[in-house]
Amino acid sequence: MILADTGPLVALFDPADQDHKRCVAVLRRIEEPLCTTIPVLTEAFHLLDPGSIGAQRLMDFVTGQGLNIWYLDDKILTRMFELMMQYADHPMDLADASLVALAETLKVRKVFTIDRGDFSSYRIKRGHRHTTFEILS
Repeated sequence: MILADTGPLVALFDPADQDHKRCVAVLRRIEEPLCTTIPVLTEAFHLLDPGSIGAQRLMDFVTGQGLNIWYLDDKILTRMFELMMQYADHPMDLADASLVALAETLKVRKVFTIDRGDFSSYRIKRGHRHTTFEILS
């Protein structure tokens, strides 16, 4: 399982995005299922114009099972808020917090992002240890 961040979702489906070609090339090499969260999906649709071809392509990708969507429950929301407070000096937004919480829950490390700076600093809690993300970009 590979977690998908907002940047690649926008870049993949907006051909005018400066990272479009690079993200398409990365996607072609990915063999594992992609998963994201509602906050990430919300952010991506906010950045893509609602009536744009990019928004339509993202809708088609989700409905065509190209991207699994993870829904939040109270326990995960609480963890996300903890992470946002922990990284308040960074700061961590809700979408990033949801991906870190998902990584902890699913015990995965891979994230497809163009935001190397943030995901290089975030840590995934595994018991008493913290591990780094494996960044695909």
